[in-house]
Amino acid sequence: MAAKRFLNEAESNDQDLPPEKRMKPRPTFCFNLFSSLEPLLRRVINEEVEHVLRRCSRSISRSPSLRIQALEPSSLQLCFSKNLSLPIFTGSKIVDVDNNPLRILVVDKNSHHMMPITLSHTIKVEIIVLDGDFPQREDYFWSSEEFKNSIVKERTGKRPLLTGDLNITVRDGSGVIGDIEFTDNSSWIRSRKFRLGARVVPGTNTQGLRIREAMTDAFVVKDHRGELYKKHYPPRLEDEVWRLEKIGKDGAFHKKLSSEAINTVQDFLKLSVVDPAKLRRTLGIGMSEKMWEVTLKHAKTCEMGSKSYVFHGQHFTVYFNPICQVLKAEINGQIYPIREMSNMNRACIENLVREAYANWNTLEEIENANVNETALLTQGHEIVDDQYPNHPQAMLRSSSAYEQSLYLPSNSQMVECMSDNWQLHSPYFSTLQIQPDISESSSDGDLKSHGLR
Repeated sequence: MAAKRFLNEAESNDQDLPPEKRMKPRPTFCFNLFSSLEPLLRRVINEEVEHVLRRCSRSISRSPSLRIQALEPSSLQLCFSKNLSLPIFTGSKIVDVDNNPLRILVVDKNSHHMMPITLSHTIKVEIIVLDGDFPQREDYFWSSEEFKNSIVKERTGKRPLLTGDLNITVRDGSGVIGDIEFTDNSSWIRSRKFRLGARVVPGTNTQGLRIREAMTDAFVVKDHRGELYKKHYPPRLEDEVWRLEKIGKDGAFHKKLSSEAINTVQDFLKLSVVDPAKLRRTLGIGMSEKMWEVTLKHAKTCEMGSKSYVFHGQHFTVYFNPICQVLKAEINGQIYPIREMSNMNRACIENLVREAYANWNTLEEIENANVNETALLTQGHEIVDDQYPNHPQAMLRSSSAYEQSLYLPSNSQMVECMSDNWQLHSPYFSTLQIQPDISESSSDGDLKSHGLR
C-alpha cells in the first residue's frame, strides 16, 4: 500500500510540473528492436571490412612499387670529391679548390680509398643547403630524418636560397654538378654558416639500401659586393697592391704606397728587390714586423709569367724578370749565365739594377726569352736560391736586407765599369775588382761580404 501510495504521489506531482519537465514514457519497443538487430549488424560490417582488406592486400602484393619496406643500412655514402673554393659570394659560381665543377661520388665509407663505387643502376641526387651547426659532432651518424630537418630554406619573400643545376644523375658512382650559386648570404641564421648537402632524391630506387647523405664543411656566404674587396691567392702581377694581405683598399698603407707610385703587385715586388729599405719606410711604423712578413710572403706567391725585360747599353745587354731580378747578361757579345755573374763586382750589378728600375718603362719587353737561369739578387748579405712557390725563379731573402745600405758607384762610374773594365778581364769576371770610395759607415765585414776587397 505504501508503494502504491508513493507511485500515486509521484504521478500527481508529475502532473503539476511543466510539460518539458514531465517524465517521458520509455521507448520500450525501439529499444528491444535495436537490441535484436545489433548482432546482425556487427556481423555484416565485419564481413564487409574483411572483404575490402583482402582486396587491398592482393592489389599491394601485385604492385611492388606500393610495398613499404625499411631501407637496410649499408656502408655506401655520397661525398663531395674535393673541398669548396673559398670564400663564397652570392651570385658567384660555386667550384672546388681547383676551380673545377663540383663532383659527387658514391663511396664505401669503410674503405680507406675514396674511390667511386660503380652501381648497377643510376641514382638521382639533389643538392641542398644545410645549417652550418649540423651535425653537432663530425663523427655523428645522423638519420635521414635529422638530415631533412636541417635543410635551410630561403627567407620569406626571397628567391630560392640555392639556384642552378640542383638535380644530377650519378652514373658509375660519379656525377658532376653544374652551375649553382647562392642568392642570399648566411648572416641571418644563428650559426652564420651554411653547408652544401647532397642526398638521394626521395622515392629513388636504391634496391633497398640506404645511401648516406653527403655534406661539405661549414662556410660563410658573403654578399657579392664583398667580392670587390677580396684578396687574390695567388696574386697577379697586374693586381692592384691592395689585393695583398694587410693592405686594405683606400686604407693608410694603400695611400702611402700610392704616393710613391706603387700601384700594383709588380711595383711592390720590384721595389722589394731594388730597395727594400725604402719600401719598408714607405709603409711606416704602422705596419708591424709581423704584418710586413705576412704581406711580403703573400706577394712572393705571385706567378711570374713568361715575360722578360731587356736593358740595352752601349756594350751590354742585361735581362730581367718582371720584378727586376737579373737573369743573365750579354757583354761585348759574350753571354754570361747567372752562375758566372755571382762572382762579379756586386756594386756594379746593383747599379745596373737600379738604373734598369729607374728606366723600367723604356725596357724592351719580350715573350718566351728561354731564360732558365735562377735570378740574380742584388740586395741583402748573400745571394740565395729561395724560390717562389709558383715559379722556378729565385726570390730574395729580404727580411733583413732593408737594414743595410750599400754603396753604389755613380752613373759615370757604372758606364766606365761596363765599357772599359769588363773588356779587360776573363769571361768569368772572377778577377774583376772595382775600388770605389767607401763611406765611413761601411765595415770590413761588409766589404768582404760584397766582394769589394
